[in-house]
Amino acid sequence: MAKNFNDLFDAWSETYDQTVGGTDVEYKEVFACYEQILDEVAKRSKGYIVEFGVGTGNLTEKFIKNGFEIYGIEPSEGMRNRAKEKIPNVTIVEGDFLTFPIPEKKPDTIASTYAFHHLTDEEKRKAVALYSEILNESGKIVFADTVFINEAAKQAIIEEALRNNYNRLAVDLQTEYYTTIPVLKKIFEENGFQVTFNQMNTFVWLMDAEKRRENE
Repeated sequence: MAKNFNDLFDAWSETYDQTVGGTDVEYKEVFACYEQILDEVAKRSKGYIVEFGVGTGNLTEKFIKNGFEIYGIEPSEGMRNRAKEKIPNVTIVEGDFLTFPIPEKKPDTIASTYAFHHLTDEEKRKAVALYSEILNESGKIVFADTVFINEAAKQAIIEEALRNNYNRLAVDLQTEYYTTIPVLKKIFEENGFQVTFNQMNTFVWLMDAEKRRENE
């Protein structure tokens, strides 16, 4: 990954659950419908799941409640420790979207929430290509993250954040690698996936990408 976020997320691990609960006014809309977003990701997932960016384990908990077997990947030691406090019997290893110990068996689903934007568009392309190789033939990717319809929509949200004096949010939107639906659609399709996008709140879209069969 192009940036090292571990120190930031180690510190954030203590208050992350409060943030996603809406206590931070600047990010309240980003995390609007948070539980419903996680529920939808869990609902659309299947089989043996590899989860990237486990964080404090909120999505992982939902997978476990739904009876799934999980292989979790998380770069931040602080986040890993918090997740293991909640769900001590789940495998959570150190790694990120591009560099991680590959599980012994092929996953049916690769899932993630609020994390894929840490990769540049080129890194996203490399990641999806890698996932296409390690997934089962009928496997899928289910991601939820901040995405924009186009660059104009992204700029409009940044300008709105500045008008509201949400300066941390504006800087975040300008410096992280938030991309657009056309870019992601092309990345998924180039790597053999058929993808749909569903908007979950002002910022977050759910991406459901299924591997195309060879005769399709």
